[in-house]
Formats: sequence, C-alpha cells, structure tokens
Amino acid sequence: MFGWSRGASDGPKNFTLEDVNVAYSRRVVVTGCGVISPLGNSVQELIGGLREGRTGIATFERIPVDALPVSFGGEARDFQENIEDFGTLEPAVKKQIRKGLKVMCREIKMGVAAAQRGLVDSGLDLAAEDHERIGVLFGSDYIATMPDEFIDPIRQCVTDGSFDFEQWAESGLPKVTPLWLLKYLPNMPACHVAIYNDLRGASNSITMREASSNLAVAEATTTIARGMADVIVAGATGCRIHPLRSVHTVLQETLAAGVSDPADACRPFDRDRQGSVLGEGAAVVILESLDHAQQRGATIIGEILGHGSSAVMDQHFVPLPEKALVNAMRQSIALAGVEPGDVGHVHAHGLGTKDADVAEASAIRTVFSGRDSDVPVVAAKGSFGNLGACSGLVELIASLHALNDGTLFPARNYQHPDDACSINVVTSDSIDAGSTVLNLSATPQGQASVILAGRFAA
Repeated sequence: MFGWSRGASDGPKNFTLEDVNVAYSRRVVVTGCGVISPLGNSVQELIGGLREGRTGIATFERIPVDALPVSFGGEARDFQENIEDFGTLEPAVKKQIRKGLKVMCREIKMGVAAAQRGLVDSGLDLAAEDHERIGVLFGSDYIATMPDEFIDPIRQCVTDGSFDFEQWAESGLPKVTPLWLLKYLPNMPACHVAIYNDLRGASNSITMREASSNLAVAEATTTIARGMADVIVAGATGCRIHPLRSVHTVLQETLAAGVSDPADACRPFDRDRQGSVLGEGAAVVILESLDHAQQRGATIIGEILGHGSSAVMDQHFVPLPEKALVNAMRQSIALAGVEPGDVGHVHAHGLGTKDADVAEASAIRTVFSGRDSDVPVVAAKGSFGNLGACSGLVELIASLHALNDGTLFPARNYQHPDDACSINVVTSDSIDAGSTVLNLSATPQGQASVILAGRFAA
C-alpha cells in the first residue's frame, strides 16, 4: 500500500503509473460479498433497499437516548446477535462460533457474520483449498467497551458515595470478567474469522476510522497481486450506535439533530443537509487472484483495478481532506492505467455535513474537470447513515452490483442542489453505471482512501 502526505502549500499532483511505481503481477477479482446493514443482512436486501429508496434510519431501539441530542440512527435491526444471523454454517464452524459469542462484542459479531456470509456467497470449498494461501484482513475503528462491564467492579470501590481508587486492585479488578479485553480488541474480527475457518495465510487489522474499508481492500489486493496469497477475506466492521461511542461522536462531529423525520436526516450534498447520522454494520468481500478464481469456476462479481491513500494536514495540523481525496483518486486512476474519462461513476463518501460535502465535491470537480460530461455521483449514506469503518465497503459492494446491473441507484434525500456542491448527484434509477467505480472514503483527520473497481472483463 502507498500514500503521500503533502503540505498546505503543495497542490495536488497529477500522478502517473511511474509515480506510484507498483505493478500488479496478478489480477485480483471479487468472488463473494457479505453484509450486515441497516437495510438488511444480505446483499440482496442492501441493493433492493437502495434501489427502492428505503431507509434504514429510525428511532433507536438498542441504546438510551436521554443524554444524546439525537434519538435516531441506522441500526442493523435485523442483526439480533444470534447464531442464525451468521448465515449458513458447517456444523463444526457453527459450534465454534456459538461458543465464541460470549467473547465478542456486537461490533465483532457483525464482522464475523459478514465474513461467514461472504465465504458462502463465494462458493469457496475450503476443504479443497490450501489454507496457508488464504488470509484475512479486517478494518475497524477503536471498539468501545460497554459501560456495564465495569458497573459491579466500580461499586466494589465506592465508599461513602465516592470512588476510592486505592481499592481497585484488591476489590474492583477481580470483578472484571477475565476475558473482557478480548471482546473489544480491534484485531479480533480477523482473529475469529481466521480461527473458525482455519485460514493460515496473510492476516492483518487496520484501524483508520472511515478510511479502513478501502485500505483493507487495498492491502489485500496488493498481497494477492504480489503472490503472497491466493484468497483473502477482506472486511470491515463499524458501530457508532453505542452508549459511549455515540457520546464521543456527538462531542467531536456535527450530527443531524433538528429534523422531524429520521428518514430525512441524512442528506448528502443537499442544500438543506445538517450533519451526519450514526450507523452500524459490517461488510466483507472475498478477493482472489484471477487464475485461482477461474480454476475453481467461481462467479466473478468484479475486479479491483487500483487504489490510493493520502493524509494531508497543513503546518498547523488542520486536516485538508479535499487535497487528500484528490491525491488518492489520482493515485487510483494512475495505478489502474486509465483516464478520469474512463470512470463510470463515483461512489462518494457523502457524509452529509456542510464542510465535508463541500470539500469532497470540490475534489471530485478537480479530478474530473477534463471530462466531456459530469461524472455521475451516488451517495448511499442517505439511506443508512455513517457506518463508521465499514461504510466504504458496504458502498463498494453496492456499486459493484450496480456495475453488473447496468444502472445506478438514486441518492436518497437529495432534493435541493447546493451551489457549493456542484456535482452530478444521481437522482433516478435509470442512469448508466458504466464499467468502473471510484469509491471514496475520508476521515475528519484528513485521511482519504480510494478504490477503483470495475465490472469483470475476461
């Protein structure tokens, strides 16, 4: 993987293939997908929901909202944390996962479930594979503990209404569940998936907030391309609907709060947008070298053609996401050996905040300024909110299927164009998807990640 960090005085660069200095020796294709989302626990429900304009944003059911300025978000309501949510499982794997549920928080459970669903979707016969050549690579954010993990331990240290830290080692800590930490470590999604399926190849975990999805796919792609693996389960999981994490987000970001209908809250690039919406979910793509996929007769969903990564701040540490996105988009296009005019559509990060959408729209205009016509832009967050680390991968899966279907899905809640975001936002289901998609993700800290994927052509 690669990336550039550039100062505020440096303009975005026109990258060439010589600049990125990476050559794929093997083509990398997508052969399976799995999702857990506010629109449902299957790719079919996700795509159907986007095409039908359904929303996954509604009043919270799982967390108390008395201390929050918002009472709604994109909950994965169909995911009940039962073994049935993990899809079709071999009896031995099902037994292992059922036993392991007690050491997984919700975020990790969603990631494992998406992975198992993706493996089934790929049709991969693990019994016939070399497990040393199959890896796992997962993206996530930091995973926050549930407050009730410490309620009883803290009570043991309260004297006369005050917490006495001197009692913690002797009275409080012994009350903490011994395996508590395993429930929340961000490397555990990859660990669980590898252990349950006996996958002994290249493995890694990436924690880069919303950039994690595309970065996970990029690293998995380069690992396969340079011959270090034949198959990689590349996924991401994210949960912003949480008693503690939601408070953190409220304090750090702009949320859409003053709306009468939660379904209308997330409005990427719309003139009346107010902020982002909390969400949760997980997604996985099964990546394979083309020769491996063809040898086993796999159904190929798409191909990873290029990728890019860039983090930009000025000398005062102020994030510059516009420049980061421009850099990452140009890297992806250069690595794929195509021109901006060859990109069928852009799947925008589309956060729904005033500043983030303006910066992203400006970056898209910069990269595609030489096209004969405006590149179509979709933004799925209007249907389910910000799913954190997994948003980019859910969105990539949606666009891969749109490439194969032939037409794009409309951006929900885009009703009033904003002069500050003058891009070609898709508002109907009859727009040609093209043969490639540029998938964008960005963090508030100025990190951008991009994947260029395409419809498979032999």
